[in-house]
Amino acid sequence: MTTFPRLAAFALLAGLVAGCSSGGWGDYAAAGDTQKAAAPLTVEQLSAKVGCKPKMQVNAADLRTGYCKTKVGQFFVNTFASEKLKDEWMDRAPEYNPHLVGPRWTVLGPLEVLEQLKEPLSGDLHLMDHRVSQTPAPPK
Repeated sequence: MTTFPRLAAFALLAGLVAGCSSGGWGDYAAAGDTQKAAAPLTVEQLSAKVGCKPKMQVNAADLRTGYCKTKVGQFFVNTFASEKLKDEWMDRAPEYNPHLVGPRWTVLGPLEVLEQLKEPLSGDLHLMDHRVSQTPAPPK
């Protein structure tokens, strides 16, 4: 089971990678962000949907991360400047950590918490590698 210190360390690592990358991720967003859709939800908007006022951990142009603690449990809300940045971040995420995923956002936390947040956030639950596994099929 994933512990809170591991989640916090992972969120901090993600922020450091985003902030310390040579050239940053801005070059990728400019080249790969060709679709202009409705404005994505912010960390604050996503958190408010589940009754949380986030404590911001990372507040950069390409990545924003907030920590939430509710009666449901503890989790991190991440928003990204583009889908490409979200996919790159998820490529680096440990495959065994479940994620709740939406347009230009992810929520990282224990599976029990993500299952409770799935409906209010309208996210897809990714249990392992986001490239190959979506919400699992019910057991036979």
